[in-house]
Amino acid sequence: MASSSTADPTVRLNISDVQQALKAEGIDAWLLYDFRGLNPIALDVTGVARQGGHLATRRWYYLIPATGEPHGLVHAIERNTLAHLPGTTEQYAGRDQLEAGLRRLLAGTGTVAMEYSPACAIPYVARIDAGTVELVRQSGATVVSSADLVQRFSSVWDAAATATHRTASEMLYRVKDRAFEAIARRLQDGIATNEFDIQQLMAGWFQEEGLISDSAPNVSAAENAGNPHYLPTATAHRVINRDELVLLDLWGKLDRAGAVFADITWMGYTGRIVPERFRNAFAAVAAARDAAVRLVQDAIHADRELRGWEVDRAASSVLREAGYGAHILHRTGHSLGESVHGNGVNIDDYETHDDRRLLPGTGFTIEPGVYFNDFGVRTEINMVVATREATVTGPVQTEISVLE
Repeated sequence: MASSSTADPTVRLNISDVQQALKAEGIDAWLLYDFRGLNPIALDVTGVARQGGHLATRRWYYLIPATGEPHGLVHAIERNTLAHLPGTTEQYAGRDQLEAGLRRLLAGTGTVAMEYSPACAIPYVARIDAGTVELVRQSGATVVSSADLVQRFSSVWDAAATATHRTASEMLYRVKDRAFEAIARRLQDGIATNEFDIQQLMAGWFQEEGLISDSAPNVSAAENAGNPHYLPTATAHRVINRDELVLLDLWGKLDRAGAVFADITWMGYTGRIVPERFRNAFAAVAAARDAAVRLVQDAIHADRELRGWEVDRAASSVLREAGYGAHILHRTGHSLGESVHGNGVNIDDYETHDDRRLLPGTGFTIEPGVYFNDFGVRTEINMVVATREATVTGPVQTEISVLE
């Protein structure tokens, strides 16, 4: 295997950094494991997913101890699976050899972190099947969650990644502005338009800007805005009429290696005066957003440890106090990364109880919303945490935009 501090650009792990983190957490080792892509986190941080020239169809294990040299366990017919990583490897073939090799790998290890979440509290981290956890426990180790390790070594952005996020954010806001202008102009000119038309215009502007995404943007009018994951298609969409709410949700990143996503939501109204019911709902979600932002900024400035569930609770309590508790359908925010839903902390005490810390170098959304049968409102911004500073990386909507 490679030297003890790998310089392989496909690998996110620096062994000495991992070992410092393990010591700080009081964990004896981190055991990375995969079988046929079941654990994309392990594939990503080790770089196994980016290694060419060989197959990876059998189980492999890579143990990074808090002290000492890493060790791997690989199948004999795939002996080079971990060859790019520091440390030594043992090979197995039959299942008896695998179990014996795993016992040797874990000998003397008390607590071992894996991509496991007790009671599946954080399902985004829960990538290890129950049988494998049982096998590791039978080998004498106590399995604990690697959630914060994953965040530290898979979700922390460097300066270059942060710069790609900020650039993508600027592009998204330009696309949003063009979309609202197109809706207003078509209505003024008496040109019939619908959600899919505007979505396709936005997709074209993504290409012009050099943005890529896993999906076309979302355009939701009237009752469709009450469905947080609605997405118009060529065959399923509605006309955008006058005097209706329009929700735009758009996410994208630069088309380059290492780029990370930005993700925003903005509200418009296709009439002259926004009805009070809509204005009140939007005022509540804006106040919830602002409460979350204040908490993050105050805690980071004070160097106080802050966890994802606390931020969600700050936002959701505002909505509940305003009488909208029954209309909350999702968490306050999610991690951003090279995928739009990253591997870092989510702003969540609703769908899950995310007790991961907000670490310097991580980015996430703040996007409270409330939803009804005939409409919905949401505001979505992005935040990036640095040392003693947390910033919102784009404009903040203070009232529903009038499209006329």
